[in-house]
Amino acid sequence: MRLPSFFYRILLLVGILLIATSAVYAADWPRQITDSRGAHTLDSPPERIVSTSVTLTGSLLALDAPVVASGATMPNNRIADENGFMRQWGKTAVRRGVTRLYIGEPNAEAVAAQLPDLILISATGGDSALALYDQLSTIAPTLIINYDDKSWQSLLKELGQITGREAIADQRIAEFEKQLHQLRQQIALPPQPINALVYSPGSHSANLWTTESAQGQLLEQVGFTLAPIPDGLRVSTSQGKRQDIVQLGGEVLASGLNGQGLMLFAGNQNDVDAIYANPLLAHLPSVENKRVWTLGTESFRLDYYSAMLILQRLQVLFG
Repeated sequence: MRLPSFFYRILLLVGILLIATSAVYAADWPRQITDSRGAHTLDSPPERIVSTSVTLTGSLLALDAPVVASGATMPNNRIADENGFMRQWGKTAVRRGVTRLYIGEPNAEAVAAQLPDLILISATGGDSALALYDQLSTIAPTLIINYDDKSWQSLLKELGQITGREAIADQRIAEFEKQLHQLRQQIALPPQPINALVYSPGSHSANLWTTESAQGQLLEQVGFTLAPIPDGLRVSTSQGKRQDIVQLGGEVLASGLNGQGLMLFAGNQNDVDAIYANPLLAHLPSVENKRVWTLGTESFRLDYYSAMLILQRLQVLFG
């Protein structure tokens, strides 16, 4: 039995599309990606990505990248859900079937069990598996990604280039830019400059976001000005040398909070109340004038999801 002619036309069209797609991939792949360990060749778009960094996972999900497993943090705390995934994208990860690799301590066997064709490691931070680089690089191509020295948009573009999802990265950034433009037209900024920080009431300490942090850069995009770090401030380096945070504790906490207002990341109203109740901070202009605000517990790590939520929160606070 002969097939109708339109079936032949459909088959021909499909063949042309397949050839065109192959030509595109042939032009773009293999790709050379360079990190702190040198140049790496990726032969084709990855199909099974393992993210050992819970910070990087959110950006991968925003790209619709095929991330099959992720490292996690301590479950059921202020920033993470029952799986140890960040609250801003945890439901998305579950819906897409992302497996939790481990909590905290990296495990090479757990990574290998996922049969990845690409492994991503963060260069710094508490979610870095850098110590296992030699082991992981024998499993699959392994890339080291810095997130402490760039905006979430730059990180998204970098991951888009690695995964072949540049167009989706541009789309997500354009969505954010549209919301950002609308927000800037609608809000009235409080007195400047401000401090952006994560406050830990139990230890009376804080991580102060710098202008090099993704958090600081987002606030500057909105129009805020970050107060400069005081000269000669003695700070902790317990998390290693990082570009995005300055660790403040003890008697230097008040010295470092020199802005006209305090913007709390990864915090809620209880943290605001704790700052107002801390007698060591009572003399600060931000505390005296009741200019302490929280951006919500989903704002600890910045990615497309949390950045959009922060814009919504700023609209509520200053719109």
